[in-house]
Amino acid sequence: MHISQSGVSAQIRQLERELGAELFDRSARAVTLTVAGKAALEHARQALAAARAVGQAVGEVTDLVRGSLRLGMVAGCTLTPLFDGLAAFHRDHPGVELALLEGDSEQLTEDVRTGALDLALIGRPAPAPEGLDAHVLLSEPLVAAAPPGHPLLDGGATTLADLLAHPLVCMPRGTGLRAVLDRDCAARGLTPRIALEAGVAAAIADLAARGLGVAVLSRSMAEAFPALVPVPVTDLTTPALLALVNRPSPPPALRALLSALRCAFRLPPPA
Repeated sequence: MHISQSGVSAQIRQLERELGAELFDRSARAVTLTVAGKAALEHARQALAAARAVGQAVGEVTDLVRGSLRLGMVAGCTLTPLFDGLAAFHRDHPGVELALLEGDSEQLTEDVRTGALDLALIGRPAPAPEGLDAHVLLSEPLVAAAPPGHPLLDGGATTLADLLAHPLVCMPRGTGLRAVLDRDCAARGLTPRIALEAGVAAAIADLAARGLGVAVLSRSMAEAFPALVPVPVTDLTTPALLALVNRPSPPPALRALLSALRCAFRLPPPA
């Protein structure tokens, strides 16, 4: 406490004068509480707890108006709600510096785990990486997508076995979409024939539109490219999840950012 014993004793005697009662019995070698001291003890503890709570509340507010947050997102992400949430947070907390980096889901997850990033938007085939909190933003199936006239479009839907008869254009390993495809193929003893890989949905769509392979994308991604026709794959059943991940017990600034992002994606508050 950086206060000398004599200073403590002087403060206690000052308090006793203000209260009009002795709090300590000093008649014996061992100093003990008097009846009045025992009565005051619990209230003193409550006062100390309240003082700590005040300090914590002020600390949380000051943490929100300064500092920095490092964010990661999957390459080529164009989700409008993500950028809306970042803008809303910046308006409310202009003193917090934001840094935004791109990468693949596996590396982003590891960077969050090690503390290199505070938060990351990743694609995943399962809800939460071990040891991290996850907030699912989107969950949707993968589809095949091909240009009009492609033979895969004849039946209106297809199966993994029929899809894998064609060369594929898809995301590289380390991405959530590729993890979903590889997982469902492995579960059925199938091996996809990957013709080309690209880390951005627009590049995959352009390659598929030029006849270089069938695109494998999430449904909303495929629907964004009018040059392609999405085809449901009936036994490609694992959903592709887009989620925010962070370490447990986030600091106040990160909690505020998560709240802004949940609001932008119109998600209910966490239970």
